[in-house]
Amino acid sequence: MGGWLAILSLTLVSFAIAAFTLRLPKEGFAVFGAVLLLGLVGYAWQGSPGQPGSPKEPDLAVDQQSGDEMVTARRQLFDETVPKPDYLVLSDGFARRGKFGDAAGLLRGGLNENPDHLEGWLALGMALTGHADGNITPAAFYAYGKARDLDPANPGADFFLGFSFLQTGQIRAARDTWAGLLERSPADAPWREEIEARVARLDEMIANAPMLQ
Repeated sequence: MGGWLAILSLTLVSFAIAAFTLRLPKEGFAVFGAVLLLGLVGYAWQGSPGQPGSPKEPDLAVDQQSGDEMVTARRQLFDETVPKPDYLVLSDGFARRGKFGDAAGLLRGGLNENPDHLEGWLALGMALTGHADGNITPAAFYAYGKARDLDPANPGADFFLGFSFLQTGQIRAARDTWAGLLERSPADAPWREEIEARVARLDEMIANAPMLQ
């Protein structure tokens, strides 16, 4: 209970600072409040504010759910009728169980022998990000870059990179990443409408929040 009170207090203090110290305009209250609420919900989902600080066995339920979603989302960008290399199949098995470090190790080994495998590099970027609790490490950023270089027409690298930026509160980085994807995408790209909508929402958020400008 004490952990939740601390988190709620910090949320209210953050809102007060934005509203009165940084002079957030009234029209931005709803947007900034939504951002804080999403952060609080995310903490409730990812963290355990009510748990004591003593070490214990990690609960992989959330990681497994996010791993399943990660693998499923990536695979939608590729032809499922094309056989996948064994190292990617095995890596996906680890990623689905939230064992992102093991998944990344398998991917590194496979990519040493298959350096031009686009899906492998994309999977590595996602696994390294998952292993770092959603943070984009230099190694993950490099893997996403390799995937982009191998096929600039595939939206996977920039879509998932932007999503990771957004999850870690890097609003401008997410917006710029998706805007760059739009610049490289053809007018009839099937993902274009979705990315345009995401960029527009972030532009509105940035316009109404001085601390993001």
